[in-house]
Amino acid sequence: MSPTTSDPERLRIEEACSRLASARTKGELGTLLAREAERYTLVDLQMIGGRLYREVEALPPPYREAVRPFFTEQVLGAYHRLLSMHRAGKFAAMTAPLTDPGQALAYVAMVPEGCFCWDDSGVAGYEPRHRFFYYLVAAFEMFVLDRPGHPVGMPFPGGFSVEERSGRFLCPVRDREKDVPHSLCNFCPAEQSEMP
Repeated sequence: MSPTTSDPERLRIEEACSRLASARTKGELGTLLAREAERYTLVDLQMIGGRLYREVEALPPPYREAVRPFFTEQVLGAYHRLLSMHRAGKFAAMTAPLTDPGQALAYVAMVPEGCFCWDDSGVAGYEPRHRFFYYLVAAFEMFVLDRPGHPVGMPFPGGFSVEERSGRFLCPVRDREKDVPHSLCNFCPAEQSEMP
């Protein structure tokens, strides 16, 4: 993947994705993701947390209250796990190859466009690099830890949730996002759960 634009923010994201595409092991990818995540300042994290809060607040009750801790875990919990593992040196011991290198490459190839395809102009200070943060922490969960992009237990409308059964992850919306090209679901290691 080579950079394709002169827009500085897009170029930075494309260059970061090019570095991520070079990872061959879970530890290499974890290290590269952590280095990118370390670039985010406290102000950036406040902006990301504020955007997350507004998105959850827009949901109808009581679903809003049920899903709030899972969205927080999905974004900020994953960020803290990523940096904690990096700072503890755990990625150095993770020499196993990526479980699905083709899927990981397709994901990082999709990310730059995913960061710029949304109109975030109505949110003062929110920039594509903030959206890139979501893609970074999701890549950590899906390709380093082989876990779903949405946390186990996360509820969805209709009373369904992400489940873990005998080491397999099942998601009620896994295959419902096929028409959304920048969706995490298209790259998630979870399987579509059977709907009743």
